[in-house]
Amino acid sequence: MSEPSKPSGVLVRGSGVAAHCSALLLDREGIPVTGEDSGRARVPALMIGDATQALIADVFSRPGLFAGLHRIERRNVAWGAEAEAKPLAHSAVVLSEEQLSERLRPTLSSSALVPQWTIQAAPPLPADVTEHHFGSRTAWAAAVLLRDEVDSATCWIESLENGWLFLIPNSPSEAWLLSVGHPPAQVLAESRLIAPQVDRLASAVAGPPFPAYPRIADPLCGPAWLACGTAAMAFDPICGDGTGNAVREALLAAAVVRAYAEFGENALEHYRKRLLLGFLRHLEQCRQFYAGGHPTVWWRDELRQVMEGIVWCQRQLGDAPPEFQLQLRGFELLRIGE
Repeated sequence: MSEPSKPSGVLVRGSGVAAHCSALLLDREGIPVTGEDSGRARVPALMIGDATQALIADVFSRPGLFAGLHRIERRNVAWGAEAEAKPLAHSAVVLSEEQLSERLRPTLSSSALVPQWTIQAAPPLPADVTEHHFGSRTAWAAAVLLRDEVDSATCWIESLENGWLFLIPNSPSEAWLLSVGHPPAQVLAESRLIAPQVDRLASAVAGPPFPAYPRIADPLCGPAWLACGTAAMAFDPICGDGTGNAVREALLAAAVVRAYAEFGENALEHYRKRLLLGFLRHLEQCRQFYAGGHPTVWWRDELRQVMEGIVWCQRQLGDAPPEFQLQLRGFELLRIGE
């Protein structure tokens, strides 16, 4: 029995972790790949846990990839009206999205002059794609200076009446403050947990606001293309696994492109349902957090939109749980039972 034919070439659009991961995996299989950078704004601070570090290091075969970065060992959380801070164990490193992209950028062995497939890890998506969003919250990122006595191995998370704050130290004296709902200078005055850690904003103006609500492309794939990474789904930063999810999407996207000659539309349907299930799980996590934030109009409205997203996902998936004929085993998409 002859081996299924490989794609003659793949264009990978984007310059984030999903783009770099999918390009690397395809190139390793001898498939011609050409990259196309995107000009989107980068996230200034990513906190990447040990499990995601291990996954990325394994995919890229670079065990020391995250050595020497600033470490977070604890998180202190005050969530809910009048909630007391709860210290919790944590283990993660902090770096910017730009730093991560530069560490992961693969050196491709060839380029595809006439791509047969496109992995869209950045806009623009095909004209018939709609982006559904389930929330209206906006976020700002601001560099801040920490007080001298602050433990820079701890991150802080705090809900407020009309939003929430996330303080992520990236050195012994500096941190990034993520403010969801209102600009940081406006809401720090309400803070009981995070404000005492901050000496001052490093700049009077925070970076430009950006959306912080869950979003998903519809459709997620079609003839000769797949959306991947943040072009496929964008997560609320409250759950903290956007980078790990982007890597897992890229693993599946590369496997689907390679397996399409054998499985055809079944491979694309597998991709669509797996991403929908992942997005549904994320929304269900968001529901737990937003249900316990504060009893205010802001929180109730954001929770309502999260619930609308859950209903939308369930409608896309159908009444019965999806039955899968394929599964990702390592880096390869195979028929279950083989």
